[in-house]
Amino acid sequence: FEVFLPLPLGEGWGEGFRTNTPSLARWEFMKAFDPELVSGSVGRSIWKLAWPAVTLSLVNGLHGFVDHILVGNFLGYTSNAAIGVAWQLFLVVMVFIVSMFGGMGVVVARAAGRQDHETVNRAVYHTFLFVTYFFLLVALPGGYFLAPHLLPLVHATPEVQAEALPYLRILFMASAPLFLMIMVTGALQSAGDPKTPLKLGILATVLNVLITAALITGIGPLPKMGTASAAIGTCVAPLFSIVIIVVLMVRGKLIVRLPEKLTLIPDFSLLKVTARIGIPTGLQNVLLNIGGVVLLRYVGALPESAAAQAAYTICYSQLFSFVVWASIGLRSASAAMIGQNIGAGRPERGRGGVQLAAMFGIAWAIMLGIVFWTAPGVLLGFFDAAQEPVRGLGVQLLRFLAFSGMFLAAAQAFTGGLQGAGETKTPMYIAFFSQIIVMPGICATLHALGMLSAAGIWSAILIGHATRFTLTYAAFRTGRWANVRLEIEH
Repeated sequence: FEVFLPLPLGEGWGEGFRTNTPSLARWEFMKAFDPELVSGSVGRSIWKLAWPAVTLSLVNGLHGFVDHILVGNFLGYTSNAAIGVAWQLFLVVMVFIVSMFGGMGVVVARAAGRQDHETVNRAVYHTFLFVTYFFLLVALPGGYFLAPHLLPLVHATPEVQAEALPYLRILFMASAPLFLMIMVTGALQSAGDPKTPLKLGILATVLNVLITAALITGIGPLPKMGTASAAIGTCVAPLFSIVIIVVLMVRGKLIVRLPEKLTLIPDFSLLKVTARIGIPTGLQNVLLNIGGVVLLRYVGALPESAAAQAAYTICYSQLFSFVVWASIGLRSASAAMIGQNIGAGRPERGRGGVQLAAMFGIAWAIMLGIVFWTAPGVLLGFFDAAQEPVRGLGVQLLRFLAFSGMFLAAAQAFTGGLQGAGETKTPMYIAFFSQIIVMPGICATLHALGMLSAAGIWSAILIGHATRFTLTYAAFRTGRWANVRLEIEH
């Protein structure tokens, strides 16, 4: 029979929780979903989701930025190129696991919009089981042997490959805490609690920087570990935040909790739904990263390949990350906004939030673009990249990125709107066209004509981002995303 259990009132707590149970003795205390995300001011709703998500993304980007500064100053630009190449390859291989997080986020947001605690908890727990088994059975054993065979794919020099290999192997074998942190962050943001991941993300970033700095410099009895230092910091630092998250979940202090029924067997009916939604997102990310790897191949084909790869890593992978990571935060906010409002039966309200998120992204990209254009030498100096030819190539790339950021930021916001609604195939097709056809196509044409240059590759990046924005905005305007249905068995 159905009973209504009154709960103590207080900040962040609900008034009660309905449950079908034969026991009147069981009390459930759950942190309530935020009603302002599906009612009231659209601007206030998207701002509540966006500013913590964007700040967290910038904080996450900052640790990579600091890693490259440390590596560049203590180990040289060859090491910058090594960790940039290794990270790009790692993302291509590991992107499918992140795709499950995207599907989980859609399920969580829809459930939160209709105040369904049970589905939220089930989705998060069974995605956690999937991640755990994947790393134990696939990533850990396979990554060690796969790593040496991936590096030649990007035409990295022997010196770059030698420094990239330990970094890449450590990532494959020990990055489970990093991905669990990404999973929980996505779950909490989708459920309407972006502030908790922000606090824990700041902790992880501070620890990451401290660990990396200590191992690069060899403070006290610690050995100097070269590029492996950055990988160790990336993998170990999130462990502390994960422990805190588990404690908070068990004590009922988070909006996401453990489900009533704990099992070691994944719920395949639920994972089927998250996979159906998430795999196109994973394929989209694979295509985006394959596009990046292909660009690295063309960069590696330039006369000054090591210097060009270092400029690409410093400017595109690091300095431009302040645009990329902010836009990823806006994408997360847009996805949560759309998902929760569709769950609450208010898709048009979600549309307005996504449009505001795109405007926030464009404004941020314009501000950074002005800095890229007016002070490129100062920015490159942070990475000890003041010598030629790295400096000249970097200044040239930043001038292109000053315009490219506006297209990328807006495209990410509208992509989040589509993905948050469960419409994940369209962004995948757009990624294929813009990143696999347009960008590499321009480079291939220039190469075939004997006209391949750094400026030509930088132009391909700008045109690819502009194409992605145009197609994504057109797809979002159709409104077909409002009719996507999810079927989850209880």
